[in-house]
Amino acid sequence: MLPARYDIGACVGQHGGVPAVSLPPVPYDATALRPDWAELPAGLRDALAARLGGPPVTVRPARAGFTRGFAAVLHGRTGEPVFVKAAALAEQRHLVDWYAHEAAVLARLPAGLPVPRPRWALTEAGWYALALTAVDGHTPRLPWDPAELDAALTTYAEVAAALAAPPADLVALGLPRLADLARDDILWWGEVAAGREPEPALPAWAPLPELAALESRLPGYADAAPGLAHCDLRVDNLLLDAAGRAWLCDWNWLCHGPAWFDLVTLLITGYASGLDADAAFAGHPAAAGAPADALDVTLAALSGYFLTSAAAGPSTASPHIRAHQRWSGEQALGWLATRQGWT
Repeated sequence: MLPARYDIGACVGQHGGVPAVSLPPVPYDATALRPDWAELPAGLRDALAARLGGPPVTVRPARAGFTRGFAAVLHGRTGEPVFVKAAALAEQRHLVDWYAHEAAVLARLPAGLPVPRPRWALTEAGWYALALTAVDGHTPRLPWDPAELDAALTTYAEVAAALAAPPADLVALGLPRLADLARDDILWWGEVAAGREPEPALPAWAPLPELAALESRLPGYADAAPGLAHCDLRVDNLLLDAAGRAWLCDWNWLCHGPAWFDLVTLLITGYASGLDADAAFAGHPAAAGAPADALDVTLAALSGYFLTSAAAGPSTASPHIRAHQRWSGEQALGWLATRQGWT
């Protein structure tokens, strides 16, 4: 049984061996480049206003994220506010597909979890719009306040426990497997070592053969793990409400995989905040039963994924995504190097 709150006070704090604080090049709550309300087609704005009972009184844009879809909290004259995501059917078909899939996932997640729920969806003027429960909260600030990281880890302990034996209707969506995603899109050090991909700029101490050997274990570990993983657990996919509870958002990448993978993706920013991320990982319920080297294997895979992605040239998504990928890769590699004694 999980505690009512996952208390990391004893295992996350400043002490010997943890790094200096490193902040991302652009805050996570200022990375998005999105259309404003006035830039949406008039027909879509009219359809949304009809759902809201009139034109929105307030439009609070979402500044976090790395896509160019519309995203904002809309508050009409009556009723509760809703968080609306919208994308053009032709030009942004991948976003439309992501939003529709996320709605299906959110409708099937176990009851009681701190996640937004779908309210309604519509298609108008060549756009698709999805309305979700609006969470009145803020993106966690970096460097992490230990209390806010505590809240995020508490929420993830709850989510991981609920997804350890997921509902049949959720599994029936045909969710991808992390092992397959890793083979297709995450494992890059092996490609670099084989000369099939250009080598990103690496410190002289970084041992490419060891990085490739470590990351190669991820698919086997992921295949052997039961349950589901969020697979995109980052700071900008969390919201902290006024009561201090963390809410987990953006569920379009849910996959079959181990909860400890999510834990590593979240704790990279804990490491960058100068906190004892090793202890936070080891003490979290999601890491129970993980292979002894699961943390190192995941850090190797993520460092390769982020650093090679950062070197891929300009992106049509956010203008800040490559710098963020480079920073994330550097933090993952630095954390792994500290653990392995490479530096």
